[in-house]
Amino acid sequence: MTISVGIDIGTGAVKTALFRSSGGNYEWLARCNDKIRQRDPLELARKGLDQVLEESGIGEEEVDYIATTGEGENVTFSTGHFYSMTTHGRGAIYLDPEARAVLDMGALHGRAIKIDGLGKVLTYRMTSQCASGSGQFLENISRYLGIPQNEIGDLSKQADNPENVSSICAVLAETDVINMVSRGITAPNILRGIHDSMAGRLAKLLRVIKAGDGVVFLSGGLALDEGLVDSLNAAMKIQKLKLVARNHPDSPYSGAIGAAIWGAFRHEKLNAMAEAS
Repeated sequence: MTISVGIDIGTGAVKTALFRSSGGNYEWLARCNDKIRQRDPLELARKGLDQVLEESGIGEEEVDYIATTGEGENVTFSTGHFYSMTTHGRGAIYLDPEARAVLDMGALHGRAIKIDGLGKVLTYRMTSQCASGSGQFLENISRYLGIPQNEIGDLSKQADNPENVSSICAVLAETDVINMVSRGITAPNILRGIHDSMAGRLAKLLRVIKAGDGVVFLSGGLALDEGLVDSLNAAMKIQKLKLVARNHPDSPYSGAIGAAIWGAFRHEKLNAMAEAS
């Protein structure tokens, strides 16, 4: 039996997942998701670890492997670090075994990842850091419109005449939105236009990596935005991609899940090598 913890430090939140594994079977015991909000991510990583240990009733000395991912290279108490593409791929397979591609939609960028049935990364492509297809951009727009982020998806789905947002620069796109408000464009139509613009660029990434057919799993902070999911499925249909976008209630934890699972795998492999020698 192996006890492992995965800590995913993103630009907007720190996610922590604790697993118990044996013979390739993984049991998710505890989790924690903290928004950073100008706090120290390294301190939140420690807080997340303490919280999942307390929730599961497991002592830190019982943990076999603490794996970090994302921006977690400098976590001093970790055992090892994994690239985020690798962890999001493995986390996607855990949450949706049919996934063969992942769209990791974070606070600052979007990333398309092609994976195999074991979650191994085959190829990937990222959006530009300046692109207006990010969680931070949507957060800024929701703040400007005075709409809670958890209401964006439902409002977007109510649109009857979406307004086109063509700018790939977040600053220019925000200017577009300000102009839309002054012209009396409704919030649903503004939000749907933004979602459609983001989805179009994400669908192009899937085409570039030759994602093929099947399920695209959505991970990251925007994965639960149902308005964006609708726009993405529409965009993939327009671009004649034989793909369907799916999320999971635990999509934001994908990176932390993958880190914990890869950490357990590495621990068990190292133990097996030591016993063989």
